[in-house]
Amino acid sequence: MRSEHGDVTIKIPRDRKGEFEPQVVKKYQKDLGSIEHQIITLYAKGMSNREIEDFIKNMYGAEVSPSLISRITDRILPEIREWQNRPLKRLYAMVFMDAIHYHVRKEGSVVNKAVYIAIGIDMSGCKDVLGLYIGEAETSKFWLSVMNEIKNRGTEDILICSVDGLNGFSQAITAVYPQTIVQRCIVHQIRNSTRYVSYKDIREFMKDLKSVYQAASNHGERIGQN
Repeated sequence: MRSEHGDVTIKIPRDRKGEFEPQVVKKYQKDLGSIEHQIITLYAKGMSNREIEDFIKNMYGAEVSPSLISRITDRILPEIREWQNRPLKRLYAMVFMDAIHYHVRKEGSVVNKAVYIAIGIDMSGCKDVLGLYIGEAETSKFWLSVMNEIKNRGTEDILICSVDGLNGFSQAITAVYPQTIVQRCIVHQIRNSTRYVSYKDIREFMKDLKSVYQAASNHGERIGQN
C-alpha cells in the first residue's frame, strides 16, 4: 500500500463467501493518504504524466507509472463533462468574454493555444464561469460556436456583453443574441490607448484618461451603440 510515509504492507481480512467489504482500505485499493490527491492536483495545474511521476518519486519516494497516473486522473473526467454541459441560467445581466493565450507542449514541440473564457453575472449579482474552451487561436468564428453552445445550454438572453476589439466579435454575439448590447472592455480600451503614448508621458496621460472614464454619462442612449 502506497502512503505519504512510504510503502506499507497490510494483511487483508477475508471471509469464505467474499462478502466482507473493508471500509478504511477498500478492495483493490493501492494508495492510501494524499498521493492520489496530489496527482489530481498536479494534473489540474497542467503537469504532464512524466512530470507528475518524477514529482511523486522525489517527494514521497514512491514509484508510480504513467498508466496509473492516467487511471487516477481519468476518474475526474465524468465530473468535468458534467460541469461543461450543465444547464445555465435563462438570463444573465452581463457576460465577460476574453481569451488567454499560452504555450503548451504538443508532440514534442511548443505550440500556442487560446483558452476562451465566458464569465456571467446573473440577475442576483452572482458570478459564474459559464465555460472554458480551448482553440488554436482567438477568432470570431470560434466565439460564434461558444455563443451557440451557451444558448443551447439554456441561456435565452444576455443584457450586456463586455468584450475586446477582436474583428467580428460583436457580430458573432448579435448573430445569436440580437438584442444584446456589446460593450468594449474598458481595460482593453485603456491598454490600446497607452500603446501609443511615450513612457515619460504615461503618468500624466493616465491622470487625464481617468477623468474621462469617471465622467457621468447623460446622453440617455444605450451603451455601446455610439
